[in-house]
Amino acid sequence: MYISETTIRVRYAETDRMGYVYYGNYAQYYEVGRVEALRQLGMSYKGLEDSGIILPVMDYSVKFLKPAFYDDLLTIKTIVPEIPRVRIKFLYEVYNETGDKLNEGETTLVFINQKSNKPCAAPVEFMNNIGKYF
Repeated sequence: MYISETTIRVRYAETDRMGYVYYGNYAQYYEVGRVEALRQLGMSYKGLEDSGIILPVMDYSVKFLKPAFYDDLLTIKTIVPEIPRVRIKFLYEVYNETGDKLNEGETTLVFINQKSNKPCAAPVEFMNNIGKYF
């Protein structure tokens, strides 16, 4: 299992009239968590794309437990619970500064060969980097 953490500060524009983080923004927070998790593994989305591999989202779900507010410093915990193959699953947990779990979510992405537009195996270099966690 691979686990990564990154932080993000809630900006005013990300809140709704009630002062809560607008629910649609969590998809972006999860993306930040994913991108930084890959970066911490020594990989990057840009590098994957430059090599001809894209990673579209296949599934996305979120469960809201408590709201986040303007100026909160959020910790996005990103977990890869199983070794990737053609698909990679990410689990997310979002916490505020006091350690309250605010929500949890999940995305599944698919490795796609950009030229053929068909699913493909995860790149060897990627598997070498993440494989040591499993």
